This record gives sequence, C-alpha cells and structure tokens, in this order.
Amino acid sequence: MSTVKAQPPLAMSSSGLQALISRWSLARWAPLPHRLIVGYGFFAHGVAKLEKGPEHFVDILHAIGTPAPYFMAWLTIFVELFGGLAVLFGAFVPWVSAPMIAVLLVAIFTVHLPFGFTSIKLIAVTAEGPKFGPPGYETDLLYVACLATLLLAGSGPLAVDNWIATRFRTKTLRLANAGRPAPAALARVTQR
Repeated sequence: MSTVKAQPPLAMSSSGLQALISRWSLARWAPLPHRLIVGYGFFAHGVAKLEKGPEHFVDILHAIGTPAPYFMAWLTIFVELFGGLAVLFGAFVPWVSAPMIAVLLVAIFTVHLPFGFTSIKLIAVTAEGPKFGPPGYETDLLYVACLATLLLAGSGPLAVDNWIATRFRTKTLRLANAGRPAPAALARVTQR
C-alpha cells in the first residue's frame, strides 16, 4: 500500500503555475506604458503651450501659414490637454485618438518633414553643452504608432474604458433579461 503525500498548501504544481502565468500574462499590460507615455506627452505639450501663453502658439501657427491660427491654436491645445488626460486614464481612447493623430499628422507635414526623420540632431558640443538642430518627424510617428496600437489592442488594464464596458455590458444584460427568469450564472452577473 502506497501513501500519497499531500502537498503543502502554498506549493503549486507546474501546470497550475503555467495556468496562472497564462491567465495573468504580461502581454495584457503592454498597452499601459503606451497610455502613460502618450497621455503624459500630449498633456505636457498642452500645458507648455498654456504656460508660454497661447498667443505665442497663435503667432507660430500664423507664421507657418495655418488658416484660422487662433482657432487652430486653441483646438490643438484642447486636443493635447483633454486627449492626453483621456489616454492617460484609458478613457474614450477610440474617440480621442482620431483628433490626436490629426494633430500629429499636421505637425509632421507642416513643421517636421523638412528636417528629416531623426528627432535628435546633434550639431555641436560646446562649453555650454550640446547644441541640437530642429527635430524631425520621428517622435510624431512613434506617437502615431502608440495610438494605433491602443486602437487595435485596446486600452489594457486599469482603464476607464474597461470599467465603462463592464458597466454597459451588465446594464445590457439586465435589460435583455428583464421579466425572464435568468439562469443562476447569469443572475449573479446581472445582480451587481
């Protein structure tokens, strides 16, 4: 007669560990750095425009020939501030991504394209420190790629979009099953 030893309660079989790892895959967290970088980057640029004075940005837009520079300056600041915050918190990402991408494309084609791809152009190193040339469109393309990734893969964990989707799905289930006896599993979901 053989005896079976019970495993200590904290021990886990290798298949149990693999199941836990696959359930809590690191891949699901991939959108979070995208949201943090893009959201903070846009928000910081909007705040910088406000701190320097929106009139200064209006003057820049006027100098490069942007039509309706006053309106476009404030629209850009609005997109940068509120779009940045929305992406940072993972809220309404599909809707705010389009105007954010539009701002980036305008920046690429009206400002950065003549300076080439590279964002960092070291011109010289002097006693005062390094001197850089005008930035190219590299960073704008990185922002576009991050926004496209968020559109395709979703906002990831810790996102307001997920909370909204869960609330909407629960409400939809309640409305769809109103007046009908629900199975036990569905009843638990709709009673939240």
